[in-house]
Amino acid sequence: MTAQTQAALAVTETKIIMSDPTALGVFGLSMVTFVAASQKMGWTTGSTFLVPWALLLGSVAQIWASTIDFKKNNYFGSIVLGAYGLFWAAVAMHWAISQGWLGAVDPAKADARQLAYACLGYFFFSLFIMVAAFEVNKMFAIMLVLINILLPSLALSILGVNPPLFSALAAWSELLISLLGFYTAGALFLNSYFGRTLIPLGKPFGFIRKGPAL
Repeated sequence: MTAQTQAALAVTETKIIMSDPTALGVFGLSMVTFVAASQKMGWTTGSTFLVPWALLLGSVAQIWASTIDFKKNNYFGSIVLGAYGLFWAAVAMHWAISQGWLGAVDPAKADARQLAYACLGYFFFSLFIMVAAFEVNKMFAIMLVLINILLPSLALSILGVNPPLFSALAAWSELLISLLGFYTAGALFLNSYFGRTLIPLGKPFGFIRKGPAL
């Protein structure tokens, strides 16, 4: 085989470098939980104007970040951001339907308590995510602990189980998620931009070692 033939058969690889989208995904989560918490805390009322924030920041931003993380082989970010992005898309749809955006709702065929079971389903999965989050960094770990307080609290309050207690738990946990999320998103952005740890996120707890068992 001549050198000219070898050159013709050579495989050319093109590497596409993509920026880390995690800061955007976490910012989207922070924004939607902050706006939603304002309603739960009693600072605002109604859910009509929550829909855009749930749809665009809670859903689109996180799902878009998830798709980039899939391409970057970031397993944690792709699954977590994708899962919670889909959650907020469904919540936005739930609110829109309940307000008649898609037409009149027949009360005999609509039971808003189904959202409670969706929250419980996400709570079950979030327990597994929390285990992994403990081995990412401390800020993600704390946020997942709070998410696992928020989701069952929301479910129980929707089902009418001690609403004063569980509504308050849901409100405060959601507010704390948003505030910690702003810090985390900001830290991820600046650390990535400057190429060093400018704002700490806390080292992993080290409870479970990644890789094959010894």
